[in-house]
Amino acid sequence: MSEQPKYGFDTLQVHAGARPDPATGARQVPIYQTTAYVFRDAEHAAALFNLQEVGYIYSRLTNPTVAALQERVATLEGGVGAVACSSGHAAQIMALFPLMGPGRNIVASTRLYGGTVTQFGQTIRRFGWSAKFVDFDDLDALRAAIDEDTRAIFCESIANPGGYVTDLDAVAEVARDAGLPLIVDNTLATPWLCRPFEHGATLVVHSATKFLTGNGTVTGGVVVDSGTFDWSASGKFPSLSEPEPAYHGLRFHETFGPLAFTFHGIAVGLRDLGMTLNPQAAHYTLLGIETLSLRMQRHVENAEKVARWLEADPRIERVTYAGLPSSPYYERKARICPRGAGALFTFAVKGGYDACVKLVDSVELFSHVANLGDTRSLIIHSASTTHRQLTPEQQIEAGASPDVVRVSIGIEDADDIIADLDQALEKATGMARAA
Repeated sequence: MSEQPKYGFDTLQVHAGARPDPATGARQVPIYQTTAYVFRDAEHAAALFNLQEVGYIYSRLTNPTVAALQERVATLEGGVGAVACSSGHAAQIMALFPLMGPGRNIVASTRLYGGTVTQFGQTIRRFGWSAKFVDFDDLDALRAAIDEDTRAIFCESIANPGGYVTDLDAVAEVARDAGLPLIVDNTLATPWLCRPFEHGATLVVHSATKFLTGNGTVTGGVVVDSGTFDWSASGKFPSLSEPEPAYHGLRFHETFGPLAFTFHGIAVGLRDLGMTLNPQAAHYTLLGIETLSLRMQRHVENAEKVARWLEADPRIERVTYAGLPSSPYYERKARICPRGAGALFTFAVKGGYDACVKLVDSVELFSHVANLGDTRSLIIHSASTTHRQLTPEQQIEAGASPDVVRVSIGIEDADDIIADLDQALEKATGMARAA
């Protein structure tokens, strides 16, 4: 039997998870807009419900279009399986759900999207869970924050909004020493810029809303499993290692091995939490991923050019982009994200808060929206919007201080992006850039 060829990223982003439709021969993945699936007979139905056979039961759990997306993202990340769900925030809860319980905690980076800080700092308390926020550049502080009730470590590969790059290798070593899974939000990097499993991560989460889809049409999320963590080693993860009453005492890790987390996410997580991704959204995301590498290359090229221009502008106090040689994370970026630092960063405007607000109100090509990862260039003042619920101290720690704006650089002509920033900065600061 011939060996399966090892395809490159550009090939996999088009073909992984996609096969001609067996009924019609359709080459593109169809949108299976159906609620339920006909069983062959009673024995087939029983086998599916007992997890003795893999197949389709009900679209809250499994759907062929969604399954294609799951396979594609897992393949691109180098994982063994994935669970797609209704949003990036849903993906974070889905990732934690099999690991946590009342009284348990996670240790999370201070440099996170503001909505994630709120979700972890406030909302998960209603489940009896809690989070400790630590600067992940301080590995001693990270180690000190871990206790007997800690069940996961969480960070972003490239952090929103400041573009900070996490030292995943060092953080993964801390996680391994503690016997804990490392969960990495890889939304901003995508697997084209960073593959966290290669740096020791256990689980990867995505907001598919952003660069994976890439055109601002979808809300979705994905959890990807590396398949490398031993869920039975410590006794800390009974949902995966101990008998599951709803499946007659089945032990997920014992039964499914490397796919234990993925099967649990579908058979329990989606079954009971219901955070289902609809097939049309999955279809749009599959289409977006087909051009992921092409778009990310252009995003990075444009972001580097715009960041260099801003850094040289006397109306700008500072630029946080890790792709600049002046960034303290430039060397780390070369190791963690060798193809580039992504397309999201912040810059501080002379004139502070008022100048930032006026800048946002003065752009013409940029869209002022609460999103990122679009083909279009986007801008927002994080402190008054996406990070508004945080304290001033938390805003500064997250890289969203009141004197900065966040930009997500699109794939338009870079000179047009720069021209729009130039005219808006002149209106915001009352100063023209020196010739």
